[in-house]
Amino acid sequence: MNKVDFWFKSFFRSFSELPKNVPSKHYRYYVVGGYGFFAALLFHFFFIFIFFLISVKPLAILNIGSTLLWIFILWSHLKGKGITSASLGLFEVNLHAVMCVLLIGWGTGFQYYILGLPTVIIFSPWFRNSTKFVLMLAVCLIYAGLHFLFANAMPLHTLEPWIKNILYYGNILAIFFSLSLSSFYYHTAAINSEAALEQEKAKSEEMAALLKKMFGRYLSTEVMNSLIEDPSTLELGGEKRSVTIMMTDLRGFTALSERLKPEQVVQMLNAYFEVIVELILKYHGTINEIIGDALLVIFGAPQEMPERRQQAIACAIEMQNAMAVVNKQNLSQGLPELEMGIGLNETEVIVGNIGSTKRSKYAVVGSGVNMTSRIESYTVGGQILISESVYREAVDILRIDAQRDMISKGLEMPLRIYEVGGIAGSYNLALEGETPAQFTLARQIPLRYNLLESKDVSAEKHRGFINRLSKNGAEIILSEPVSILANLKMNLGDVDEKLAAKDFYGKAIQQAEDDEQIYAVRFTSVPPEVDAYLQALRQHAVKPGPD
Repeated sequence: MNKVDFWFKSFFRSFSELPKNVPSKHYRYYVVGGYGFFAALLFHFFFIFIFFLISVKPLAILNIGSTLLWIFILWSHLKGKGITSASLGLFEVNLHAVMCVLLIGWGTGFQYYILGLPTVIIFSPWFRNSTKFVLMLAVCLIYAGLHFLFANAMPLHTLEPWIKNILYYGNILAIFFSLSLSSFYYHTAAINSEAALEQEKAKSEEMAALLKKMFGRYLSTEVMNSLIEDPSTLELGGEKRSVTIMMTDLRGFTALSERLKPEQVVQMLNAYFEVIVELILKYHGTINEIIGDALLVIFGAPQEMPERRQQAIACAIEMQNAMAVVNKQNLSQGLPELEMGIGLNETEVIVGNIGSTKRSKYAVVGSGVNMTSRIESYTVGGQILISESVYREAVDILRIDAQRDMISKGLEMPLRIYEVGGIAGSYNLALEGETPAQFTLARQIPLRYNLLESKDVSAEKHRGFINRLSKNGAEIILSEPVSILANLKMNLGDVDEKLAAKDFYGKAIQQAEDDEQIYAVRFTSVPPEVDAYLQALRQHAVKPGPD
C-alpha cells in the first residue's frame, strides 16, 4: 500500500514539476495541461463502459483508442513536448465530438466540447499567433458544419429520451467541471509561481545584501549596484579606458610593524582603513588593491567619471586631513602616529576582469600603474604628488606648492611632478597640517648615511651633521651631494653603540640655495629610541630657526 501511495504521489507531483526543456514562464499552462489531459483520459476511459451499456459499440471502441491516445498525449506533455500534446488533444476532441454527433445525435451535447477549444487555443503558449488564428477558424467551421449537417438529422443510433437527457446534461456539467478544474489549477499555479518569484526575489535580495557586505567596503554604492544589475560586467575581459589612479602608502610602516605586536599592527591598520576607505567611497573611487598598508584606487572605472581628476585630488586632500583623526585615536590607545604619502596619475590602461573562470579580479594593467607607484615613492608623509596629466586637467582650481622634474630610470624624459596644497571650485579643500618649527641645535650632531636606490642600500657610508631639527625632519649638512627626493638610511654618531646601531630613514626634499651641501630632510621612519634622543635635542636647542 505504501508503494502504491508513493507512486500516486510521485505521479501527481510530476504535474507541477517542469521538465528541463520547458521554460519557467510556461509553468501555469504546464500545470493546467497536466491535470486537464489526465481528466480527459479518465473521461474517455469511463465512456468506454457507458457506450457499451447503451449499446453504442462503435463509440465504445472509439473511446478505447481515444483513451490510449490520451495516455500518449499526457506522456508527451510530461516530457515537455507541448506542441505534440496540444495538437493531438485538439484533434481528438474534434474527432470525438464529430463521431458522437454523427452516431447518437446533436441532442446529446458532445458538440459543446468544441466550443471550449478556442479558450484552450488562445491561452496555449505553444502556438504562434498565426497558427492560433488558423486553428480557431478551423474549430468554428467544424462546429458550424456539424450544426448545419446534423442539428436536425436522424442519428445512426437512436437512444431513449431519458438517456439522451442524461448525456446532454452530463456533458454540460462535464464542460463546467473542466472549465472549473482548469481555472482552479491555473489559479493555484499562478499563486505558486508568484510565491516562487517572491522566494527568488528574497534570495536575490539576500545575495545582493551579501555582495554589498562582501564588496561594499571596496566599491562605491553606485558601482556595486551596477554590478548587481548587470552581472555581465563580471565576465572575463577588459577594455582600454582613461582613468585616474591613486596609490597611497604609510611612511615607515614596515619598520614600525616589526616593533609592534601583530595584534597592534592589525588594530592600527583597521582603524586607518576604516577612516580612509570611507572617504574613497565618498568620492566614488574603486579600491582595486589593499597590499599591506598600501592602497591602489581607481577613479573612472568601472563607471565613467567626467571629473575623476578633480575628485581624486579632493579625495586625497581629505584623506591627508583625516590622518589627524587616525593619529588622535592611535595616541589614545598608546600607538604611534602614522604618516601617509599619496601619488596620483591620469593614464590609459586596460581595465576589466582578469584571471581564470575559477578565480578572477577586477584589475588595471598598464605602464601608467607603475608610473603612479613611482610618483607615490617620491612623497613624504602628508604629501600629495600628481603627474603632469592630472595637473593639466585641473590646473585652474589647484593650489600647487611646488613642482619638480625627476630623472628616473627607464624614462627618456624627466618626470614632472606637482605637490598639491589645495583645490578650489566646488570642493574648496586645503591641506590642514602645519609645518613644524625647526630648532637650531646648540651643537651639530654627527651622523653617517647611505643612499637608498630602489630597495638596495649603497655600501659606501658618508658623513654628515644635523644642524637644525623639527618634529618630523632636519636640516642636515651632507658630505656628498644627493638628488632631490633621494632616500637616506642614517645612523647617529657620537652616541653609545646600541643607539648608533638604530637605523632611521629620511628623504632629501630640498637643497639650500646658498650652500649645496645643506639639505632639508624629511624623516620617513624613526625608531622610538632615536626619536626620544632627537626630541631631547630639540628641548635643549638654542632657538627656533627661520622657516
